[in-house]
Amino acid sequence: MLFAIAEINRDQTLLPNITLGYRVYDNCVKLPVALRAATALIGGLDNDFTDSGCSGPPPVVAIVGDPLSSHSISYFMILYLYSSQKLLHYLKSVNFTNRLGERVSFDENGDAPAIYDIVNWQMTNNGSVKIKTIGLFDESASAGKEVFLDEESIFWSTESRTVPESICSKSCLPGTRRANRKGQPVCCFDCIPCAEGEISYKIDSSECFKCPIDFWSNSVRNHCILKEIEFLSYEDAMGITLTTVASVGSFISVGVLAIFIYHRNTPVVRANNSELSFLLLISLTLCFLCALCFIGKPSDLNCMLRHVMFGISFVLCISCILVKTIVVIMAFRATLPGNNTMKWFSVSKQRGTVFFFTFIQSIICIIWLASAPPYPYKNTKYQNAIIIIECDVGSSAGFGCLLGYIGLLACICFLLAFLARNLPDSFNEAKFITFSMLIFCAVWITFIPAYISSPGKHTVAVEIFAILASSFGLLFAIFAPKCYIILLKPEQNTKKTLMGRGTNEK
Repeated sequence: MLFAIAEINRDQTLLPNITLGYRVYDNCVKLPVALRAATALIGGLDNDFTDSGCSGPPPVVAIVGDPLSSHSISYFMILYLYSSQKLLHYLKSVNFTNRLGERVSFDENGDAPAIYDIVNWQMTNNGSVKIKTIGLFDESASAGKEVFLDEESIFWSTESRTVPESICSKSCLPGTRRANRKGQPVCCFDCIPCAEGEISYKIDSSECFKCPIDFWSNSVRNHCILKEIEFLSYEDAMGITLTTVASVGSFISVGVLAIFIYHRNTPVVRANNSELSFLLLISLTLCFLCALCFIGKPSDLNCMLRHVMFGISFVLCISCILVKTIVVIMAFRATLPGNNTMKWFSVSKQRGTVFFFTFIQSIICIIWLASAPPYPYKNTKYQNAIIIIECDVGSSAGFGCLLGYIGLLACICFLLAFLARNLPDSFNEAKFITFSMLIFCAVWITFIPAYISSPGKHTVAVEIFAILASSFGLLFAIFAPKCYIILLKPEQNTKKTLMGRGTNEK
């Protein structure tokens, strides 16, 4: 300290026109002596020794404390009452760099910034230990540069002579979270992978974060990615297959309709009202085409159209079959003596009955769409990583009435056809209707458990399969025997054969 004061006084560029002095008190490592020195300093009880160029007691700008902190604290309390504030004033203004390039300054509390050498004990070749400075800690340096470390100069005592690893746990990578081990230090922890749908993107993250509703975690759980969107499309194999089958069914229906129109004057076509057969073929064509509405990305229009078209086309189809069954029964009774019931059920009334049954289904659809129509929604409950876009029926009661009405007409038609199956006629259409309605009911009864247990886009595929299977069942069961006679057995397409007289005449 004495040397430093002498150097400052000698160099007039450091503190121009200011000369530093000092007083040394020996407290003899005794607190009373130290307290007496403090009071003497502020009370002027000691003798002042000054140069000829100085006059009066010089100001005290700094005090070097006692080595014992208890002594220093004691006399600092006395000094604080009198002069601790002309002291901080001087210290705050000190800020210079000495000849060695070292910065000398004090903060607002009068404390010098901490500057420490970082040293490393190193073993020499002869077995002795030397202390080597390998870095520096400078509190006054800019942020982030307080520590300078020459890592190449560090001597590590490990066998590998490299930086030793933690004796407990390494850092947890993104995609995992830290779980502290009970009863062990905080540096001891386990890295637990984040659960599905959760991620962590920082090292040593203490928790995982859930991805947004439309996102899912990637395989390493460190990034959220968009969920896969699933629906029955025209591009995948299942959609292409169902579209092809539906198109084939509609073409076959149109082809049969063309055959019946071309042979409309033959007995097979004219029997049991040819207009009902034409209308039935048109409704079957609509049934095949409505299956296409179930393919593709659901939308507001698509969801409403698919259910309305399905409900109306199938009611139209079942209504035609029901009226044909009634006509078969009434036609047989009309052959009995004195029975003229057919005149009360003319062609116009048959047509009106079909449209009346269909009109009821139309009213059900209108009420359903007006109250709570079907709408597309994103199903994220079945599979967490996939968004299944499907149509919600909106009103379960409306959808139930639509299906229930179809089922009611089908049951009535099946019952009437079953009762009329043994009517004496060589070409009894009631048998074919009974068989077709048996297929229809079997398909839709089987559809219910398959529909409930099918996941994702397979749910819609099962519904389309039921539509196509029941439509093909009605088409082939009712019209295949007639097409067989029209195309392959034209000699049997006569009124005598139809009435069962051809065999007797031969």
